[in-house]
Amino acid sequence: MGKWFPSIYDVAMKPLEQTTFKKIREDLISKAEGRVLEIGSGTGVNFPYYKNATQVDAVEPNSWMVKKSLKRKSQTNVPIQTYKLKAEKLPFPDDTFDTVVGTLVFCTISKPLEALKEIKRVSKPSAKFLFFEHVRMEQSFLGKTQDLLTPAWKHICDGCHLNRNTLELVEQAHLSIEKVDSYYKGLFLAIECSNNK
Repeated sequence: MGKWFPSIYDVAMKPLEQTTFKKIREDLISKAEGRVLEIGSGTGVNFPYYKNATQVDAVEPNSWMVKKSLKRKSQTNVPIQTYKLKAEKLPFPDDTFDTVVGTLVFCTISKPLEALKEIKRVSKPSAKFLFFEHVRMEQSFLGKTQDLLTPAWKHICDGCHLNRNTLELVEQAHLSIEKVDSYYKGLFLAIECSNNK
């Protein structure tokens, strides 16, 4: 993972982050309580939205993203510890976290089902999972277009799969899905789940 994508990420996402995404993040992150695990914390865009967490452990495999995220740690009163780690293998004990947050991250995880099983392991039986992801669209033409674009898109956008069906992966990981909100005709989903241990 290189420096190029992290260097343009915030600029490229700014139009969405100032409007719809800001509202989605504010709503979702306000539900994060207790000790929080954030996977794929990227440039730290979620950090200012943490209000009810007691501590956030933020994992991100790209060192350039981690470096960019440090600026946003000062924009919250919640203690945030960043780690250069992949979600597929976490160093935390079983039953550590009260909440797990993942936003626009499952598209880039190389083994997403393994990551879901791992975050489930490190979460308490009562833990909440708060995800905001882009997914493969149900409309046939648009879904097939995502399939066609994904090989090239992965190379340009740091491994991002346009056509990943994250909701299906959440179901395969046996999380209890409680709420799904759809945006942009099903391209983006906000998914609220609970652990099912």
